[in-house]
Amino acid sequence: MTRKLTRRRVLGGSATALAASGWISSAQSAPEPAKITPDLIEAAKKEGKVVWYTSVDLALGEKVGKLFEAKYPGVVVKVERSGAERNFQRIGQEYASKIYNCDVVNSSDASHFIIWKRQQMLAAYLPEDVAQHFPDAHKDVDGMFASWRITLSPIAYNTKLVKAEEAPKSFADLLDPKWSGKMVKAHPGYSGVIMTTTQQLSRELGWSWFEKLAKQKVMQVQSGTEPPKKMLAGERAIMVDGGEYLLILMKAKGDPVEIVYPTEGTPLITGPSGIMARAPNPNAARLFHAWSMTAEAQQLNIDIAGLRSAHPQTHDKPGTRKLSDIKLMREEASVVADKADEIKAQYVKYFKV
Repeated sequence: MTRKLTRRRVLGGSATALAASGWISSAQSAPEPAKITPDLIEAAKKEGKVVWYTSVDLALGEKVGKLFEAKYPGVVVKVERSGAERNFQRIGQEYASKIYNCDVVNSSDASHFIIWKRQQMLAAYLPEDVAQHFPDAHKDVDGMFASWRITLSPIAYNTKLVKAEEAPKSFADLLDPKWSGKMVKAHPGYSGVIMTTTQQLSRELGWSWFEKLAKQKVMQVQSGTEPPKKMLAGERAIMVDGGEYLLILMKAKGDPVEIVYPTEGTPLITGPSGIMARAPNPNAARLFHAWSMTAEAQQLNIDIAGLRSAHPQTHDKPGTRKLSDIKLMREEASVVADKADEIKAQYVKYFKV
């Protein structure tokens, strides 16, 4: 039987293994901004690959990888996609066993980077674009990580199944009995987007809202990428939570979906990226990480993936509502870092996969 790993167990095992390996240092200092140089490119080509753990939708992650490979021929991107919470457990298990596969990690749960930094599992590397252009709120003071992506977790509905004048406008509206059996939502035990969303909603609406929602016969799925797809397929009419970026892509294609930014506020989710301290391909990792933070790559995230960016030189995808025009909930990654197990335990009192 596989023992369930809580964050405390994952980190406890990691810390023991890392301390025994002798590579944990007692202090960190912010690195100098790093440019993409010919020497770095050549060193990355000699390594030949970069292994990228990410929780972004697989098809989108593979597109990003192909774009990097086209930019830097000779360096292959191996995309390892899973839910953010599952990736977190995997890395913890790997490091506890002294297995070092991951070069660059991206998570939709920003609290993971707080924890990895505490455990000194990240390498300090500050891409020039991050140093020069990213707001302070979107970069670690010690150069351990930065916001590779930003997304939201709104409500949405299938316009073939719900009329605009009848659509919910708030999270409170989802408790109306008329939506019973017609909604889909994802699980915080699998998805970082949903973990972050759950923390914000429980803070703003209280756990009593979740208790009432659970009585609405909600379809429970795992990944935050699933609710938009289930809704579009007509399996459910309304999406309670999930990644906004997929909805943006769907709308751009003319699919029958509409996004609702709830009156109470919309959960905001940052998706940082960083380099693992034990990256097996450190030069390829630095090249990929630095490129991914450039205005060029960040604009590609917006254009091909429907994501949002902290880079001020990027431009919103046409037809997308600006963040400044949306009432946003406050992200509290440090709270999630310390209380994720409590949040999941409370959540499963009402919802099960």
